Amino acid sequence: MSIITSIAELEAIYGQTSDASVIKVSARLTDGYRRVIEASPLMALATSGPEGLDCSPRGDPGQAVTIKDDYTLVVPDRRGNNRIDSLRNIVRDSRVGLLFLIPGSNTTLRVNGRAQISVDPDLLQSLAMDGKPPRSAIVISIGEVYFQCARALMRARLWDPEAWPGADAVPSAGTLLRELSQDFDSHSYDRDWPERAKNSMW
Repeated sequence: MSIITSIAELEAIYGQTSDASVIKVSARLTDGYRRVIEASPLMALATSGPEGLDCSPRGDPGQAVTIKDDYTLVVPDRRGNNRIDSLRNIVRDSRVGLLFLIPGSNTTLRVNGRAQISVDPDLLQSLAMDGKPPRSAIVISIGEVYFQCARALMRARLWDPEAWPGADAVPSAGTLLRELSQDFDSHSYDRDWPERAKNSMW
């Protein structure tokens, strides 16, 4: 197996970056980049900490992230499994990466920046859903923002129903947990999960 060990080797393989790939990078939100974020109900948040890396999905109806201004984004930390891996990382290493997805569109948007965790009552109340504010919010200062090449989503045929796996192709959460613990009651977990999720969404 041949392993690349230097930037020079990489550049020799891939050549020059196109003009468009350089021009697209901005230190703030443009009108177009703002519209992409406003259309995105799902975002992946990447963080880094002493234990390693973490990447988790964040979603809300219509728009996953609130735009405070051209340089600042706010992500509500909605209810989840309380592992708080991303939050632990941000406290110790403020660097974050975001990837926005839009149903039906092959356009994606990337943001790299620095994050802080806020528990300001007024901010949290402004992010409330169904009358329930998040316990914290991630405030992100944009370092750079740019759209991502659409080829990955095109290759994956992500929005093409004919390319989607069948319902039985993906194991249930209960099945996954049962593989890790033979004593786990996977049947009850899967049976109760839809109602439990519905009642604990916000």
